[in-house]
Amino acid sequence: MVDNRFATALVIGSVLALISVVYIAAAIGTDHWYEYRSPFRVSETNDTNLHSTNPPSEEFKSEDSDEYMYSRALYKYNGTIGLWRRCISVPEEGYWFKPPPQDVKQDTLCVRFSLKDLFTPKYAQIGNHNSGVDYVRTYLNRCQILLPLISLGLMCFGALIGLFACSCHTLYPAIGTGVLHLLAGLCTVGTVACFAANVELLHAKTQSTQLSPNGDYGWSFCLACVSSPLQLMAAALFIWAARTDRTEYSRMMLYRVA
Repeated sequence: MVDNRFATALVIGSVLALISVVYIAAAIGTDHWYEYRSPFRVSETNDTNLHSTNPPSEEFKSEDSDEYMYSRALYKYNGTIGLWRRCISVPEEGYWFKPPPQDVKQDTLCVRFSLKDLFTPKYAQIGNHNSGVDYVRTYLNRCQILLPLISLGLMCFGALIGLFACSCHTLYPAIGTGVLHLLAGLCTVGTVACFAANVELLHAKTQSTQLSPNGDYGWSFCLACVSSPLQLMAAALFIWAARTDRTEYSRMMLYRVA
């Protein structure tokens, strides 16, 4: 029979774990980890057609686009970037005549990162392939892709162990669930830290060029930040409930033997 304290701890831990899974899954699947702010200026376009005279958008969605090309478009056109996709706001295609500035509407253009883009080495100088590999940014970029997937996998495996513990009517396997949630929380912390460090290093390198990034971390990044402490709290509750229940069970068996 499970003590009410332990049952309450398990229920609260399960709720926290479920919320953290929803948060980290939403963060992984959305592209608002960082949001750039640079109001579009119609005066920067030519006199022909707004949609056709938007070279950054063509470079942005090109398969041969490198980090410098799509970063320039992100900075200039209110871009948002996530773990798997990048987006910019571009003027919608108008009629044969040039619409007045107040009639210009913004459309969202999103491009997914290919596996080549995700695992291509980063260079010391943005866009210069002859400047040498920047190993710090390269491994930060790879970690920010792999760690959240590892975190989700650990939490799913921990949930299976929890179901096994319920079917066996014992709390001791919940220690494994707690340990896996602890590792998942650390992976989420690593994801947030790697992404933030990668962004700051990128901005530091682009300060020396003509690019001038201006933005802030988005709500997807905030969801990942909130998910991590929830995972750690759930891990603490699972481990505490399993360890304490095991200790009290051992004392009760010693008392019966005595």
